[in-house]
Amino acid sequence: MDVFPDLTKLSTEDLGQLISKLEAEEDDLSYKRRLLHGKIDMLRAGRTARHKAHGEKALAEEVDVERLSEILSGKATPPPAA
Repeated sequence: MDVFPDLTKLSTEDLGQLISKLEAEEDDLSYKRRLLHGKIDMLRAGRTARHKAHGEKALAEEVDVERLSEILSGKATPPPAA
């Protein structure tokens, strides 16, 4: 991790650039976090489906894993506007 800069030595322009850079990093991390959560959800759904008792509807049947995969890979079309 970078050492936090001495804010008293940065110009207003430099502060703005640093804020923009850190916001972009935050957006990237947030995106990666959402992808990881989606993958974890898919894996948990698969695991739960394996553990369901016979005769019960498996969670994998309730969750559209293919659609979720498309969404996470960015291949899905956006839902229609309301």
